[in-house]
Amino acid sequence: MTGDWQNDRIRAALKGENPTVLRRLTSGFAVIGDVQFLPGYSVLLVDEPDVQRLSDLPRGKRLSFLSDMDQLGEAVEHVCRRLDPAFQRVNLEILGNTDSFLHAHVWPRFEWEPADVVGRPVWLHPRERWSDEQFRLGSQHDVLREAIGSELDRLRSVA
Repeated sequence: MTGDWQNDRIRAALKGENPTVLRRLTSGFAVIGDVQFLPGYSVLLVDEPDVQRLSDLPRGKRLSFLSDMDQLGEAVEHVCRRLDPAFQRVNLEILGNTDSFLHAHVWPRFEWEPADVVGRPVWLHPRERWSDEQFRLGSQHDVLREAIGSELDRLRSVA
């Protein structure tokens, strides 16, 4: 799953050309991560391409983004708990160190992770996991994508 959309993920999502989009949320887009070595990894992209930091948003939109992050985290948690009994928790992160647009990472964490990283930041997973073809997003993740999207729909309907 490669293409020009990766050079400008937000504008591609706004144009309907980002294939990782799960759902449009109030302040942005819930997308599934390009790598799935932790199945269910998702990202919330703000819907304003030039916004770099949470503090760049007006307070109302900032709170909306945080609410959307919470909702995506809850959806990933519910789905991962259903699909894998080794699911433990979800980690939520707003970093912005590599990509210069506002986004939030939603990382599911599992008991089966290597012992040296299971209780530590996901960024300490071995570098090869990030580029290993077996973890690249593809059609093998369609069930996971559908489940997270459906759970987002359910959560929004009861909100």
